[in-house]
Amino acid sequence: MNALIAVAELIDRGGPLLPALFAAAVLLFMLTFERYVELWWAWPRLRKRLVAAWNARGDRQSVPAHRVREALISEARLRLEATLPVLAAMVAICPLLGLLGTVTGMMTVFDLMAVAGTAEPRAMASGISQATLPTMAGMMIALPGLFFLTRLRARARRAVDAFADQLDFH
Repeated sequence: MNALIAVAELIDRGGPLLPALFAAAVLLFMLTFERYVELWWAWPRLRKRLVAAWNARGDRQSVPAHRVREALISEARLRLEATLPVLAAMVAICPLLGLLGTVTGMMTVFDLMAVAGTAEPRAMASGISQATLPTMAGMMIALPGLFFLTRLRARARRAVDAFADQLDFH
């Protein structure tokens, strides 16, 4: 229970953009989990069915057969890379939301300085905290997101290449 209170206090100190960053993090990691489920659970089953359908074809060397093969490979690529552009956008958005939090936090500091007419450090500390927490949170979300995105892209590319290799012409 104390951990929840600490998280609530951190979100309160981080300003209004920290909940948006939290929502972005949840979406980012839900999409990441979905891609891993697709790559390691759903795709192998579908790949077996598609390869079996290709191997059951009598004609695999004609021009129409080559077009069918290309369509199967394209379908596999689309399926395996379905949400990767959204993941890439989320990875890019998180640091930008953090920087927006920095700007709003610094605006709070400047407003406080203008109202108080002084640069008292104690009064400015909450605004500086509000400015740095979203930046840190945005980077902490984006870095593992970038790691997973890179791994997922590579895994999807390898899966498509392996699938294309299984669709032989003989």
